[in-house]
Amino acid sequence: MTTTLTKPEEEAAPPSKRIRRPRSARAGGQMHAGPIAYVILALFTIGSLFPLVWTAIAASRDNNRLAQTPPPFWFGSNLFDNLDVAWNDANLGEAFWNTTIVAGTSALTIVFLSTIAGFAFAKLRFKGRGALMLIVVGTMMVPPQLSVIPLYMMVAKLEWTDQLQAVILPSLVSAFGVFFMRQYLLQALPDEIIEAARVDGASSWRVVWHVVFPAARPAMAVLGMLMFVQTWNDFLWPFLVLSQTGNPTVQVAVAGLGRGYTPDQSLIMAGALLGTLPLLLVFAIFGKQIVGGIMQGAVKG
Repeated sequence: MTTTLTKPEEEAAPPSKRIRRPRSARAGGQMHAGPIAYVILALFTIGSLFPLVWTAIAASRDNNRLAQTPPPFWFGSNLFDNLDVAWNDANLGEAFWNTTIVAGTSALTIVFLSTIAGFAFAKLRFKGRGALMLIVVGTMMVPPQLSVIPLYMMVAKLEWTDQLQAVILPSLVSAFGVFFMRQYLLQALPDEIIEAARVDGASSWRVVWHVVFPAARPAMAVLGMLMFVQTWNDFLWPFLVLSQTGNPTVQVAVAGLGRGYTPDQSLIMAGALLGTLPLLLVFAIFGKQIVGGIMQGAVKG
């Protein structure tokens, strides 16, 4: 028969009858992963890194070796030569600059507008708020391919083809960003703080600038990172409105590599590797701050 002791009874009981709890169950105890967890994490890591490693291996070989069976599984000696050819043939220097402008402008604008709209939907009371939010969420259900034809007709009438504004303007707002910021601010921003700012005489813009933006900083960093990567990797719309010889983005420039009767897969892989390196660099620099911001926001929420 097992006797359950309450906490006061347990403390009063002699040491021989006290219940010993494992360290992980004690207050402030740290949980340790077992060997199975390490195996699963290692498999996921290998699976995630394999496409990038294979791209680098293919970029270091020639087209004839890639066509053989079995394919190569280790690096060759042509990596830097292929990277140099891909950089010059695809005009990747200009493409990197154009993509940085497009992705940076879109990410900053989306973060700014989504934070303001998310605050309005989360904390302000106005007529039609629920219906408007349903419309915003409903636009996420529409496939983006359906908007290609009307967007292209609009860009053609404005004579913006082969110009960066044709890519920037359609990507300045994001329904996902509004929904993401609304859900975050619902939990991370208490109503009492907004009411205290109102009592102190703060206007709506002052509340947004001094209360909403500091509270939403972790989510803004995550949203900015997601939107930057999404815009950087966007291919369909830039491919339709930009040319490879005019103002190409990275994805449009890489699409022009290896053209011919037999496409040079090694050059295509070299261009894809060059287009991926800036994203890896950005995450290597800001990844720790972004993850730390997520954890900070989770603790505060």
